[in-house]
Amino acid sequence: MFNEKIFKVYTDGACRNNPGPGGWGALVAENGVEKELWGGEILTTNNRMELTAVIRAVESIDPNSTIHLFTDSKYVQQGITQWIFNWRRNGWKNAEGKAVKNQDLWIALDAQVKKRAIEWKWVKGHAGNPGNERADRLANRGIDEILTRQTQ
Repeated sequence: MFNEKIFKVYTDGACRNNPGPGGWGALVAENGVEKELWGGEILTTNNRMELTAVIRAVESIDPNSTIHLFTDSKYVQQGITQWIFNWRRNGWKNAEGKAVKNQDLWIALDAQVKKRAIEWKWVKGHAGNPGNERADRLANRGIDEILTRQTQ
């Protein structure tokens, strides 16, 4: 019998000043087993960290699994479910004919998404959702760690 793995993933990005030091975090759970992922960059933007969180989480999961991905970023959720189709068709240009911001990350995410079954869900940030709150703490941990390394 086929036993499909279903992962529940919460992602978040954070930035202190924008641009500035940023962090990303992801909580990846499957059948009661949880994995926390996080990291940071010394100079970045919030949107880059939101995208990085999703990419790192998705690439950590077996492509034969199903993912229910929760993000508090409308930029990520709408970008991957609506806008990306026109961006691809228009040579990674937006509606104004300008290069899509964070194109490198959108292309990386697009490559991951093509290999997987992902259900994209938006959740309101900082509204008490336990998975989202943990992802936010992990993103801030990423910032704290990058800043600590910078001062050592």
